[in-house]
Amino acid sequence: MDKKEKEKLFSDFPPVSTNEWEEKIREDLKGADYEKKLIWNTIEGIRVRPYYRLEDNEKLDQTQALPGEFPFTRGKFFESNDWMIRQDIEEKEAGNANKEAINAIEKGAESIGFNALSIIDNALLDRMLHGINMKKTPVSFIHAINYKTLLGLFLDYISEKKFNPEEIKGSFNFDPLGYFLLYGSFYSTPEENFRDAADLIKIGKNHLPLYKLLNISGQHYHEAGASIVQEVAFALAQGNEYLAQLTELDITLEDITPRMQFTFSTGSSYFMEIAKIRAFRMLWANIVKQYKPESEEYTKTYIHALTSVWNKTIYDHYVNILRSSTEIMSAAIGGVDGMSVSPFDITFKKPGDFSKRIARNQQIILKHESYFNKVADPGAGSYYIEQLTNAIASQAWELFKNIESKGGFIKVVEDGFINEEIEKTCQKRDMNIAMRKQVFVGTNQYPNLQEKMLDKMQPTAKLSDIGGLKPYRGAKAFEAIRLATENHRQKGFSIPKVFLFTYGNLAMRKARAGFTTNFFGCAGYEIVENPGFKTIEQGVEAALESKAEIVVLCSSDDEYVELAEAAKLIKEKAENTIVIVAGYPKNILQQLQDAGVDDFIHIKSNVLEVLSKYNEKLQIN
Repeated sequence: MDKKEKEKLFSDFPPVSTNEWEEKIREDLKGADYEKKLIWNTIEGIRVRPYYRLEDNEKLDQTQALPGEFPFTRGKFFESNDWMIRQDIEEKEAGNANKEAINAIEKGAESIGFNALSIIDNALLDRMLHGINMKKTPVSFIHAINYKTLLGLFLDYISEKKFNPEEIKGSFNFDPLGYFLLYGSFYSTPEENFRDAADLIKIGKNHLPLYKLLNISGQHYHEAGASIVQEVAFALAQGNEYLAQLTELDITLEDITPRMQFTFSTGSSYFMEIAKIRAFRMLWANIVKQYKPESEEYTKTYIHALTSVWNKTIYDHYVNILRSSTEIMSAAIGGVDGMSVSPFDITFKKPGDFSKRIARNQQIILKHESYFNKVADPGAGSYYIEQLTNAIASQAWELFKNIESKGGFIKVVEDGFINEEIEKTCQKRDMNIAMRKQVFVGTNQYPNLQEKMLDKMQPTAKLSDIGGLKPYRGAKAFEAIRLATENHRQKGFSIPKVFLFTYGNLAMRKARAGFTTNFFGCAGYEIVENPGFKTIEQGVEAALESKAEIVVLCSSDDEYVELAEAAKLIKEKAENTIVIVAGYPKNILQQLQDAGVDDFIHIKSNVLEVLSKYNEKLQIN
């Protein structure tokens, strides 16, 4: 469509200026604070406006390049957005792992990630890879005792089976800097590990030209609670450290970058995660360009995405499927090269066939039924996504430069800088979770009151306490409170009862009863519901008959004046009963407290702190 046709098409719609939009918004706000109501300040400190316009994007250099063009913000490929569906298999026993892999391939997996910790000889590797056509199915190794030894075994296997090594694709999860980040030490020594990396790259160049032999484990930052800006900046610094160290060992840039892979976890912040992938690709291309590669082809990066574990929950764990669904959508739209989806029940048990099938099918549906792979950079042109991409890139670049000014990646890990910066973010995240500004459905909000998980829990492996960065899950503190309640019952004690003393205004008592149910339901307490009492005396009698440890008065602020009498009567007849008001009627707080009210719960309560207090008070541990 030419310019004249466009002008004709839109001639019936006169342009509206930004000033006119702003005036209309302020008029509709009717005096409410624009900043508080409409500006989203992300955990990264990015100020997200309620809308963006074409004029905002016209200032961005990134919008000028096409897909497949430097700096590859819009992806590496011009015509599509394809990625590799990988299923990661944690089973260590070679024969069982092989059976699982063959089944996964038959059911739609396009790539396999193996745990090769048990592979110590050719026979075991042969058993693990038996029947896999490596020309069609890339194989990655996500764990190994020694990657150089494994590479030798792998090359022997390829030769024996007469596969063409120049066609073999896949990756090694060899990442001594990632290990150093987690444990505070290298596999052996830094010097030896960088020589190992150099050797892997040399062998790969000569024998496995398409294989990725060096992985930058960016997922560690995400799983420790880092912000998106921190994820991008720290992964850039880690990748740059490899470039600097390996080029010092006389390995050329052109040999290094085609054999590097970056792995990121993708979280639930849908648009931010799309922008993260695009921003990282752009920044990495610009970093590599400073090494003066022979062509821009060497500034491209290969990104593998994992669904987040940080945001997954034990309770209401089927919600994890919804969480990972948005995560793989973000990764696909952002333009990753490969993807692995964790089963939804991985938080509390060894995943079974059903949850693995669901995880695999999430990608299959997205790719083969929804066709997310058919369009190159589907997020392009979205004013919002482009602005987020630019904001993440700008802030991550400043943090990356700060790291380099401090001496580079190894130095900032040694000095504790990365841990300290992530800890600051974690404190913000944890407070948001405690205050329910960040919601985990089924855990810190809208719990399933009938759900019991203690008996379903299986032991899970934990990282060593030595050294570095500590992965954790955001919901874990809330889960601990509820699991403690379940454990209390298993010891033979009764679960605390929360009696809802509903009175007065129908809308307010129902709203506050619902709030209270959600509040104490997160601790697994038994909720005693009531339709509403006609008299205070009737409610007091029912509350005492229930023998509930906690009675929560649920009504309107105006009617809490009357309910002060209820608190007084309950305390007179059962002084150990905890009486709480749902809400914060600030004009009569002292009057209610004088009548016997012990506490107030409301939307500004630190829910985690309050529930911890009552678990302790009721001797639940």
